[in-house]
Amino acid sequence: MKSNHIETNTIHAGKVKDKQFGALSTPIYQTSTYVFDSTHQGGARFSGDEQGYIYGRLGNPTVRELEQRMASLEGTDDAAALGSGMGAVSATIFAIVNAGDHIVASNALYGCSYALLDHKCRQLGIDVTFVDITNEMAVRSAIKDNTKMLYAETPINPNLVCVDLDMIARVAKEKGIKSVIDNTFMSPVLQRPVEHGIDLIIHSATKYLNGHGDVIAGIVCGDQEMIEEIKLTTLKDMGAVISPHDAWLIIRGLKTLHIRVERHCQNAQKVAEYLEQHPSIKTVYFPGLPSHDGHRLIGHQMKAGGGVMAFEIDGDFDNAVQFMDQLKMCKIAVSLGDAETLIQHPASMTHSPYEPEDRRAAGISDTLVRLSVGLEHVDDIIEDLHQGLSKAFTGLVKTGS
Repeated sequence: MKSNHIETNTIHAGKVKDKQFGALSTPIYQTSTYVFDSTHQGGARFSGDEQGYIYGRLGNPTVRELEQRMASLEGTDDAAALGSGMGAVSATIFAIVNAGDHIVASNALYGCSYALLDHKCRQLGIDVTFVDITNEMAVRSAIKDNTKMLYAETPINPNLVCVDLDMIARVAKEKGIKSVIDNTFMSPVLQRPVEHGIDLIIHSATKYLNGHGDVIAGIVCGDQEMIEEIKLTTLKDMGAVISPHDAWLIIRGLKTLHIRVERHCQNAQKVAEYLEQHPSIKTVYFPGLPSHDGHRLIGHQMKAGGGVMAFEIDGDFDNAVQFMDQLKMCKIAVSLGDAETLIQHPASMTHSPYEPEDRRAAGISDTLVRLSVGLEHVDDIIEDLHQGLSKAFTGLVKTGS
């Protein structure tokens, strides 16, 4: 069933019908290989003359439902599901660029994405230039004759800088290069990059798409030709394959994606407003606040501010550590999009692959804290943050503030 409403598509898009038993829930096709009716059929499938499944690394019906559903949600021709978010990132990059090619990337990225680009790509003879991806002139100046890709996240992990997708797509198309956007923080509920001209959209499906903290997976969405290229080369040969069971868990998680994201956004808005007025917080980075530069994109590019924010402790590294260690309900963990509220310290955790000077250039200080606001009652989230700040900054917090 195809609908114009994302609430319907998260449940029904790409559904694989169980013709044998009529199961409502998607079956888990937990098999490594598939039986052919004859040698001729096996040969025909390997040659591409006949459609059908061959081997688990090359395709699976449960995985295929996930791919079709994500393509529907992102508004693309197709999608490829992979074993991790970094599997999706690496498979996408290496399907497009080769030794001697050049990538322009944001100077602020998820730590492992940055490490892949800054370390492994360079080792393989791929040149990478990191720029302030929000600055159109900086992006244009960085592009070379051998540039093949513009790569960014929006909002950017961890400091929630928002990138103008129309600008990125416009520059990429003018220069004839691929635009790739990591849409993990927003999910297709809040942002659909293809509607702004972006070529390929990546997700860590571990996060909001699954939403329950029990899967590692990745997704890349794009046009038919590019997805086939990824599946037949980097996914097939490098083998970052998702298991059928993990695909099934994400399919199950997607059914409540719209409802979950709505609550994440509502809670995050209230938490951000609380933190913004707190005397022990220097700055709150959250697109839902009018004080944030990304707020201008809400209503055009983004539907809301999302469920993740970052904030600067008005103190030093020890204050930040003391605050986090005093939390009771909020969990210190390096993920996001789960039902639980999660908090982490980017400089020493997710973004530790950065050299200190590169971290500073990317706006990641030693007192920056990232918060993924969960689905608990918002009063309980705020109360936990309040008591943590009170203990880290004794005497600075007014009772009831």
